[in-house]
Amino acid sequence: MRLCSIASGSSGNCVYVGSEATHLLVDVGISGKRVEEGLATLELTGGDLDGILITHEHTDHIAGLCVISKKYHIPIYATEGTIQAIQNCKNAPDPELFRQIAADEKFVVKDLTVAPMRISHDAAQPVAYRIGYGNHRVAVCTDLGVYNDYTVECLKGMDALLLEANHDINMLQVGPYPYYLKQRILGEKGHLSNENAGRLLSRVLCDRTKAVVLGHLSKENNLPELAYEAVRMEITMGDCPYRAEDFQMMVAKRSQPSEVIEL
Repeated sequence: MRLCSIASGSSGNCVYVGSEATHLLVDVGISGKRVEEGLATLELTGGDLDGILITHEHTDHIAGLCVISKKYHIPIYATEGTIQAIQNCKNAPDPELFRQIAADEKFVVKDLTVAPMRISHDAAQPVAYRIGYGNHRVAVCTDLGVYNDYTVECLKGMDALLLEANHDINMLQVGPYPYYLKQRILGEKGHLSNENAGRLLSRVLCDRTKAVVLGHLSKENNLPELAYEAVRMEITMGDCPYRAEDFQMMVAKRSQPSEVIEL
């Protein structure tokens, strides 16, 4: 099983998760050309894709969806609310490509089991995804303003996890964003700060955790080194029995594929 962030950040998100036989994308918030280039680094093409899992309808998650799904006739998995929101957009994908799914209801794509989970974000009906193959499990969880016990329970027991570390709170507060946008990002339906990402990780790390990828970093309100260090400190200074040195931790690259995690 492989996990690879093709692009990650407030300007566009796309994550590959797959087995030898099944290949999925989580979100397509970048151009079709960039998707193809990212897949090529994995020795894949768009024609190899078996499905696209959409978390929600914001542009940085669906910008290239119409192009890539139409070109290769790829099934699109999304919640009812997300499908309706996407279909109201310009250049919406072919309605026949959509497959409606629901949070907390597992479904299967060939040899992969997909388990959507609820998240708190200002979108129609957003979800994050846990994906399993055999005894391996990974999760892609971004765009959540807060987390709770439900989130923790859903994310426990993962071999690899791509988790949002969107902003440094101080950079956001003193930065150029208007007040209303700062409040949106900091709110319960906004984005997870570096510190909160570390606190959440501290509650879900386990013996089987092999890798953590910090993703969806804001270009204006974060830096890779700040995200990494803040998360590391939260894990180290808290009650978590694990340390950042116990697993591989990296920050996803904004505009190019990150290191491939193989399980």
